[in-house]
Amino acid sequence: MPLLEVENLHVEINGTPILRGVNLTVDSQETLGIVGESGCGKSMTGLAIMGMLPPGGKITQGSIKLAGHDLTHYTPAQWRTIRGQEISLVMQDPFTSLNPLMRVGDQIAEVLQLHKKTPKKEARRQAVEMLRTVGVPSPEDSARKYPHQMSGGQRQRVVIAIAFISKPKVLIADEPTTALDVTLQAQILRLLNQLQAEEGTAVALISHDIGVIGSVADRVSVFYAGRVVESGPVTQVLRTARHPYTHALLESIPTPGKDRLLTIGGQPPLLSDLPAGCPFAPRCPQKFDKCNVEPPLENGAACWAVNNS
Repeated sequence: MPLLEVENLHVEINGTPILRGVNLTVDSQETLGIVGESGCGKSMTGLAIMGMLPPGGKITQGSIKLAGHDLTHYTPAQWRTIRGQEISLVMQDPFTSLNPLMRVGDQIAEVLQLHKKTPKKEARRQAVEMLRTVGVPSPEDSARKYPHQMSGGQRQRVVIAIAFISKPKVLIADEPTTALDVTLQAQILRLLNQLQAEEGTAVALISHDIGVIGSVADRVSVFYAGRVVESGPVTQVLRTARHPYTHALLESIPTPGKDRLLTIGGQPPLLSDLPAGCPFAPRCPQKFDKCNVEPPLENGAACWAVNNS
């Protein structure tokens, strides 16, 4: 049984379909990469898994199972018992993720006090140790700082410390390196990998950058228009992409020796106004008559051109 299993997940916001039958699994100590353009449903999947859908959002079909327990029917009180303890979230903007009025040490310690009932003094001690673990310099002094007194990279490490302090079973990392420069991106990704190996955490890493996914993930799910259009082992998908959209994403990565940066023509469809048939067909160089019907996900890809029999 996978540690985290999302099956046929449908989500609507104010009646508009946002997720359309998403299927994902993540095992202990595994990293699943979730990749796609903005607006394809990546972050909404992470929020659904965390029980944090925005106002007007609701799960209309499917299940989200953590260690075999379906979370989709949990009450707000039940969610509060597992969110931050068994399943944690790292968001892309550390500055807005942190409380500007609280010292960072208190924000880390608060997780232990809330979920583990750890005494305040011991929680503060563990918070300082966690800051040391994630590589924040002078952890005793840093614990007394407010978020605005730290650099962007240090704030992101604080957010990761908050996420890992309770040793969660699952970590959702939503674009955790987007706001950082290339050097800090590499450091943060190595840190996530290290903490995952030490704690056995299952990680779902959400990114628009398929290059980042390729460097750290074990498996990848490619999203388009609110559903998974290709999935499989990351080395297999990146070397022999089957779906035209995945191939286009790979072609858009800048690499040495490439004469020009290729782009994907057109724009992603609005989820409130999806075209009939395959939603990628208006941008696809391989479209043909059968694409008037939306293809199922078969043999790792949702594409009639590669699964046509």
